[in-house]
Amino acid sequence: MAFSVTAILVAFYLLILIIFKKELHTVNRLLTCNTCLASILYCVVQFIDYIYLLIITWDTSDQSCRWRAYFSYMSLNAIIYSYVLQIISRFFFINLYEKYRWLVSLKSHIYLILFGWITILALPLPSLITKDVYFRPNELCWVLSDHVLHSYYINIAYYIIPILLIIIFSILIMKRIYSYRKTATIIRNKKKRDRDSEIFRNIIIPFGIYFLGGIPYMIDQFIDCPFCYSVGVVTVTFVVNLEKLFIIYLDRDIRNIIKNYFYQTQTPVIPITLNPTFTAR
Repeated sequence: MAFSVTAILVAFYLLILIIFKKELHTVNRLLTCNTCLASILYCVVQFIDYIYLLIITWDTSDQSCRWRAYFSYMSLNAIIYSYVLQIISRFFFINLYEKYRWLVSLKSHIYLILFGWITILALPLPSLITKDVYFRPNELCWVLSDHVLHSYYINIAYYIIPILLIIIFSILIMKRIYSYRKTATIIRNKKKRDRDSEIFRNIIIPFGIYFLGGIPYMIDQFIDCPFCYSVGVVTVTFVVNLEKLFIIYLDRDIRNIIKNYFYQTQTPVIPITLNPTFTAR
């Protein structure tokens, strides 16, 4: 729960920073805000789940448990698919910008985010409309691995498909960036290539951190490993914190704004005393 609270605070700080700093108003930062909102949603849902687990123990309704499972899976999808949207956006900018410039507009990205959230809301519906989730004392509401078909659906829809999409788009982007290196002879092209490479790196590294945190959950879905399940509960919220800190560190503009703010607040102001007997000649 402590990791959830700190992740919410860091994500809120990033949101406020991007909203109130005009120099950060870019399409790329819009998708960063989307990832921050997904992280906040996930941590809030986790916080509520633990409140039900530890405090509201009298609620033993299966339907209530299914709703908690739905929101848990939905918030988990929100994070991983937010990275899919970021990598698709980079694909638009790097691979398709010259032919289809309308794809990099703000309007196109708003539609992209809306489509992403429709997908995120639809994917966990089986946990709500089936009876594979039911109340178990002292347990969180998840689909057990003995429901084989549902477990495979979770692993394919929530993990394998988004990861494959990220890998495929990453390969296409890297091929394009590599082609820049072979053909870029103008300084402007070199700067664009370096900027594209930097933004691509800023997406892949935080996603890699988040992916590593979700591995225990994937193992639990396949082999019903209680220890992996317990580890996964902690690691996912922990890596959400770590991933947000890496966003701050890797994004040069955000990092410089934070550094300048702390530098200004820590710089002492020393008054200058003028000699009253001094006369100008």
